[in-house]
Amino acid sequence: MQAIRDPAAIRRKCTRFLAHHYPLSPKQHLQQVADAIPDDMEADTYGSGAVITAFEAEVAQLLGKEAAVFMPSGTMCQQIALRVWSERRGFSNIAMHPQNHLDKPEKHGYLRLHGLTPLLIGNLETQLSVADVEAISEPVAALFLELPQREIGGTLPTWGDLTAMTTWARDRGIPVHMDGARLWECGPYYAREYREIAALFDTVYVSFYKALGGIAGAALAGPADVIAAARVWQRRHGGNLIRLYPYVVAARLGLQQHLPRMGEYVERAKQIGAILAGIPGIEIAPEPPQTNMMHVFLQGDISRLQDAALDISEREYVAFWRQLQPTVRPRWQRFELSIGNAALDIGDNEIDRWFREIIEHGQA
Repeated sequence: MQAIRDPAAIRRKCTRFLAHHYPLSPKQHLQQVADAIPDDMEADTYGSGAVITAFEAEVAQLLGKEAAVFMPSGTMCQQIALRVWSERRGFSNIAMHPQNHLDKPEKHGYLRLHGLTPLLIGNLETQLSVADVEAISEPVAALFLELPQREIGGTLPTWGDLTAMTTWARDRGIPVHMDGARLWECGPYYAREYREIAALFDTVYVSFYKALGGIAGAALAGPADVIAAARVWQRRHGGNLIRLYPYVVAARLGLQQHLPRMGEYVERAKQIGAILAGIPGIEIAPEPPQTNMMHVFLQGDISRLQDAALDISEREYVAFWRQLQPTVRPRWQRFELSIGNAALDIGDNEIDRWFREIIEHGQA
């Protein structure tokens, strides 16, 4: 009888990683932050102080907005932005895709805490279209768009569709909010400056810990009066912490280290996507990837697929995924793959060999 293995323990021994950046221990991460702090830097206090205000101005400039506010989490940014727009518009409906991040991952916080109502538009498995937006017939507080759409593989609307959807809303006085948790990864696809992409939106939320590798934290950017109102709600949410500078310094490091390399990560994702799509029993979505993210579908028994991956991890010290999930298709499983600096050091032949072995054992 085979002994039960601990995937987390096996992962801790790995030195190579297909997904994300090379992991840092808490001590390594904090040491990086400490090394980046000037000797004369003063700590922020409840959101005030040069270290935080300078970074907020930097983010606002990067996104072409009047102002920005740093918050501990993107969940806070999202709820606050929508609450402010709802109060100004006098409506509670928020028009959004059915596979949005506000519902399941954020536990319907916008509804339970702020009394906002979802107006679901579009198809569950496809990107929103201009026709979906034009079909809105009820008053809405805001149009909520996610770039890229994580739950359907990290897909993006075309620039023409994005422009048409946001123009439709603005022509009707409807604010448009961007869930830009992964906006940084969209730059190569649109081949435009981030401020040009953000210009289509009234408010933009961005994250600093995903592709940028920060500790935690996010920012909400938009008109100065909206951000001023958001600061009040940040206090009400308990998000105006006494000190935020470790997160701010880590966020700035992430912008410096990873933003200039985003094109490399996206290109590597396309290469890896092509390798995987060429193996029988594997599908990816979207094909090809539009950002550094894709969903990978493996055909086979979930337990056997996981065992095969763990075999390779123990033998070659490489980690593939954190979670393999069943899908509605019989004998097809799925994992999310986001490419960072770690995958740049893995060869194409190795990826091909590993996944052919995983599929062979999963289908046996």
